Amino acid sequence: MNNQNLDLMASKVFLLIDDDIDDHNFFVEAVSAVDSTAQCLGAMDGEDGLSKLRSNPLHLPDYIFLDLNMPRMDGKSCLTEINKDGNLKNIPVIIFSTSSNPVDVMETRELGASYYLVKPYDFNTLCKEINFVINKF
Repeated sequence: MNNQNLDLMASKVFLLIDDDIDDHNFFVEAVSAVDSTAQCLGAMDGEDGLSKLRSNPLHLPDYIFLDLNMPRMDGKSCLTEINKDGNLKNIPVIIFSTSSNPVDVMETRELGASYYLVKPYDFNTLCKEINFVINKF
């Protein structure tokens, strides 16, 4: 089997950068329901997320889901750093926030976010959104 076939068989890897443990658990459940082979990694804030991303440049996630409101380094600052880094800037970043403020949507798009997802409270809606992201990016 050649490397190309191995890549096709590799499961998707998601990194959720969010300081809310309940949101992590909800997200992991939804990803697992959408794709049972997917891997979910977690980080508690932007600094932690960047550290994890930069510590293993050969094994980067396929998607980064990024909360906006976090301690130490917020989502907008983290997104700015991701897009400055040549190894990270091509990973789709999905803003995953409770904020539906149009200013946040506009600012994060300008900073390079691929998609803006207001955190749904409904499990099926979250699954549909994750499936949309997998199929679009």
